Amino acid sequence: MSRQRVDAQPAWVLHSYPYRETSLIVEVFSRDHGRMALLARGARRPQSPLRGLLMAFQPLELGWSGKGEVRTLMKAEWQGGQPLLSGKALFCGYYLNELLLHLLPREDAHERLFAVYSETLRRFADGVNEADLRRFERALLGELGYGLTLAHDAAGAPIVAEAHYAYEIENGPVRLPQAGMSALSVRGRTLLDMAQDDFSDARSLAEAKSLMRSLISHYTGDRQLETRKIFMELSEFS
Repeated sequence: MSRQRVDAQPAWVLHSYPYRETSLIVEVFSRDHGRMALLARGARRPQSPLRGLLMAFQPLELGWSGKGEVRTLMKAEWQGGQPLLSGKALFCGYYLNELLLHLLPREDAHERLFAVYSETLRRFADGVNEADLRRFERALLGELGYGLTLAHDAAGAPIVAEAHYAYEIENGPVRLPQAGMSALSVRGRTLLDMAQDDFSDARSLAEAKSLMRSLISHYTGDRQLETRKIFMELSEFS
């Protein structure tokens, strides 16, 4: 594999952890190269220009070089324009990052998903809207080839708003004789609303949350997400 140099690449930090005494390994989501692991040499030194720069939820322009699984970070510049997240918005941002870390393969470019992620963070800065989480989850699964079947059922018939369906993960919606006959039972109206990214109906939003939780659990191998675990613990405490 030849040594690769990349410059001026828009990116977001997803996660970082210490490497040796003074460096960091930084997982980033870049626009044209997807998820990358970068070695930031000396980034933990007090005088390092990278110290305090490699933060999650701040738009960066990065340059790196090298080959292999971990490349070497050569340059990082803060781009600005993204207000700092706090409170619930910060927590939801970490949820998005955890999904990307668990589901997005390395070096697999997803320019559309990068745009959706960037826009979702901008929306979070104005206040968390649960519908934005559902839209991001759907966009992520779609980009990975796990797109939801929402306009027609598993047999190819159009979805009927007044009907109820069991969502079979590998097949799509299967019409039910009546509601409540499946753990993944959803209204036809919910499926049609999801197809339009319309979550103005409270019941559609609630059913979409339940459905997306089941799908994500399936595709992550039933791994319990840390952000979801913490949220449940905080809910119990409060």
